[in-house]
Amino acid sequence: MEESARVPVASTPVKQLLDAAIEQTKFTKSYDPAYVKIAYPNGDVPLVTGVCSDVVIRAFRKVGIDLQKEVHEDMARNFAVYPKRWGLKRPDTNIDHRRVPNLMTYFQRKGKAVVITTNAADYKPGDIVAWVLDNNLPHIGLVTDVRGSDGRLQIVHNIGWGARVEDRLFEWRITGHYRYF
Repeated sequence: MEESARVPVASTPVKQLLDAAIEQTKFTKSYDPAYVKIAYPNGDVPLVTGVCSDVVIRAFRKVGIDLQKEVHEDMARNFAVYPKRWGLKRPDTNIDHRRVPNLMTYFQRKGKAVVITTNAADYKPGDIVAWVLDNNLPHIGLVTDVRGSDGRLQIVHNIGWGARVEDRLFEWRITGHYRYF
């Protein structure tokens, strides 16, 4: 990706967030959803792998926000408001932050949700977007500051082949749109 393809970003945290997310495309080359015991706080699976949420989590860590810790602490205080899809009785620091529905709940609870539209101009660099894929699985990524050939901002995500920057904003049904900064 050429640097000239990136649009100016005024916010320092957003620029750092996107630099960190795009940097992952050089290292994260596979996808592995396996449950793994990791350190807490600041735990991570090996950088060469991960899932879609790991792209977001790693980028946020580069701007000083540990979503593992933040989600865990919120879940510990408010477990009843988080999804129960996994049959857990209490929070699990190894996996909770890596689950898209939990991230969506966390961002919503923190007042970071913005309107979901079909207008590409409503999606700004650094925005977090969640989708439901055709196979009914949740997915998450970040809107980058990279314009595609059609002028639309591209997404950095990992959908199975490692972290990539691609034009996928409207590929699937958007179920969440969040602006943290």
